[in-house]
Amino acid sequence: MTPLPRLLCALLFAATTAFGAVPTRPNILWLVAEDTSPSAYSCYGTQPAAATPTIDRIAATGMRFDRFYTTAPVCSPARSAWNTGMYQTTLGAHNHRTPNKQPLPEGVRPLGEWLRGAGYFTANVREFPAEMNVRGAGKTDWNFIPKETPLFESDRWSDLASHQPFYAQINFQETHRDFSAEGITDPAKVQLPPYYPDHPVIRKDYADYLDSARRLDGKIARILARLEKEGLADNTVVIFMGDNGEAHIRGKQFCYEEGLNVPLIIRWPKGMPAPAHYRAGSVDRRLLEAIDMPATLLTFAGVTVPAKMQGKPFLGANVGAPKTYVFGARDRCDETAMRLRTVRDDRYRYIRTFTPEVPFFAPNAYKTKQYPAWTLMPQLHAEGKLDPIQDFLCQPRQPEEQLFDMTTDPHEIKNLVKSTNPEHVAALQRLRAELESWIIRTDDQGRFPEKMTPAEADAAVRAQAPAGKKKKAAK
Repeated sequence: MTPLPRLLCALLFAATTAFGAVPTRPNILWLVAEDTSPSAYSCYGTQPAAATPTIDRIAATGMRFDRFYTTAPVCSPARSAWNTGMYQTTLGAHNHRTPNKQPLPEGVRPLGEWLRGAGYFTANVREFPAEMNVRGAGKTDWNFIPKETPLFESDRWSDLASHQPFYAQINFQETHRDFSAEGITDPAKVQLPPYYPDHPVIRKDYADYLDSARRLDGKIARILARLEKEGLADNTVVIFMGDNGEAHIRGKQFCYEEGLNVPLIIRWPKGMPAPAHYRAGSVDRRLLEAIDMPATLLTFAGVTVPAKMQGKPFLGANVGAPKTYVFGARDRCDETAMRLRTVRDDRYRYIRTFTPEVPFFAPNAYKTKQYPAWTLMPQLHAEGKLDPIQDFLCQPRQPEEQLFDMTTDPHEIKNLVKSTNPEHVAALQRLRAELESWIIRTDDQGRFPEKMTPAEADAAVRAQAPAGKKKKAAK
């Protein structure tokens, strides 16, 4: 947007809000939890030990999405994607923490830049009133250079009420390792998936994760109470979402459901007309991708979706046909070079591994330090204490292809690639072809090797980290 139209937008906004008028477009409050999956939230009903009453209430009065997928199972590629509405692989932002970041292509911007140009006040909130006992992480973690700086106009909650309509992200670290709470959830009540050994260390680790989700739930309760207190609730759409999958084995940095399926709940304000396709108190089971979020939020703001944006709106007047497929990609994470691509439809997930020689438990300093199961499971493997399902991750190679029937095998433990069942054979051929087509039509930059070795790239990222944060750079 050129300076003159932007100035006109600002003047129009000032004129309509100078006397305390309610904005005609909704405020947008986007609550983003790190490294989390639907199982941590009791409203999803998949983990009996989960207890998140605030998020349950948002879901009960809003709209819960059960099949919402991030396009990368780790933060910096995932955030690069869902902040721009573009596949990270198209942008060349697919390697975790790209050391040599490049500007975005012409016509591609982070959501905040589009909304600021349309008259929205933008904030990535860190600072809250002291009595709230809340602090935001302020995380962006993008693998690109934005065109505009500063990235957001404020980091203070106190600026929101006087600057409407606003677009505010609040990023939360609670469910990111190190977990920030423990001692509430009874480890004995945790329901472990079959690919985990039933071991006290793993039970406690998962219980600590659920406790961290409970602490996050408490913070969100205080934020929503403040929203009500300041008279903002009736014109603010509230969105709760995970940035990528849970920080457990087979979750974060893997292309299974636990790494890509993230929670999404949207609560529309009762003081404004709801968009088309929004149904309060309902559960939506459409296949959706996180890159669809910017297009949807632009639609809420009355802004035309940019021509280059790959994501599509899923609420509002311009919603197209439901998606048949959703895609995901994993590339270098820290010092571990691994290339995986995946596609799923209503019934099946297909995973293609381009680096089968790299084992699941390839050396990774961050996981060795942070994940108790990362060292425990190879030890149990060596002692012959894992069953075949659990032992799968400890093999020296990955299968080149995996196919799972999600209706009968939700934990993705029975690989159907060699099945002779005609339905499975047809699904394999179809999804294999669809993934190959997606790689070409979206110009997947993972086809080309990174210019640095994985170790060099990881060292470069660590060297660029601010003082005091270098130890955390590999997260």
